[in-house]
Amino acid sequence: MKNHIKVSAITLASITSPFWSTSINATDLKVNCFWPAQHLVCQEVLPNWLKQVEEASKGRVSGKVLATSAASPEEQVQAVEAGIVDVAVQFNGFIPEHTTGALVAMTPFVASNDARAMSAALWQTNRTFFPDELNQIHLLSQWVISPAELYSQTDTPINSMAELTSRTLWSLPGVLENLMNKIGAQVIAIPPVKSSEVISTGVVNAHIGLDPSDVSAFKLFPYTKSMTRFTNNVYASGFSLVMNKDVWQSLPPEDKKAIMSVSGEHFSQLASGYWQEASEAALKEFSNEGGKIVTAKPDFEAQLKQASKYMTEDWIEKANCKGIDGQGAYDFYTKKVAELSQ
Repeated sequence: MKNHIKVSAITLASITSPFWSTSINATDLKVNCFWPAQHLVCQEVLPNWLKQVEEASKGRVSGKVLATSAASPEEQVQAVEAGIVDVAVQFNGFIPEHTTGALVAMTPFVASNDARAMSAALWQTNRTFFPDELNQIHLLSQWVISPAELYSQTDTPINSMAELTSRTLWSLPGVLENLMNKIGAQVIAIPPVKSSEVISTGVVNAHIGLDPSDVSAFKLFPYTKSMTRFTNNVYASGFSLVMNKDVWQSLPPEDKKAIMSVSGEHFSQLASGYWQEASEAALKEFSNEGGKIVTAKPDFEAQLKQASKYMTEDWIEKANCKGIDGQGAYDFYTKKVAELSQ
């Protein structure tokens, strides 16, 4: 694997800066962001993390978010592993063979409206039950975003199994795709960054899998008439922040310590905090533009939860096969989410 550590001359700024001491060798990280360039991860989350890394390392480690993604959303870990980029964010649902443990946060009906709580719970579950997952790279952090919602593109809100199964939906690939297929809905599942291709053109008349901030970011509110919210959220997406292992191993101990001081649970709160604020703002935007927010009927939620039960059982079995205490990790995660949620 190629090592992307670059040698840079000492600049006058680094000599005179009160924040860090001079350093002959500086690590300059190439950081990938697969979302559109204006997305909050590319514009806010990763740049602010890099700023904190630079401050924590006293200038020895810096980095830049690439202007365009060097790999598809599905291939972020591969790009890091191959040394194409040094750091990237991976949607855990795209690499289930490598993130079995982390997918506990993406099992049905364990999500909370508190993204920070879910993120802290996931990192603590990772450290306790599956700290060695993704060992082909260095895992910097994991987090969970605001929960996905169910949206209708017609004047009729979706509030029954009959209504849901009558629709053609765009679905996030993975858990929700499988659940929608299980109940008999017509599903088109493509990555979120391409979802507007079928939502805005009327190919589908409902969608499930985006949190409100992404509906806003992808400019899909004009095509969305109502949102159905569940008492226990159906689903939330989880992500991993990863670094090339060769780059990580080449760092001196003090730089590793500096990077991890602003990664781990710290980064999980940074990323999920931005997402939660954006999601709350998007909900207000949706209401202000005339969108309806309806609460799922108890029998509808109960039926959907029952239909999804096999998915939780399947995750526990897969976790056990990977040497993870599946039931223990599931119970630990759900308990932590409940304790930490506001």
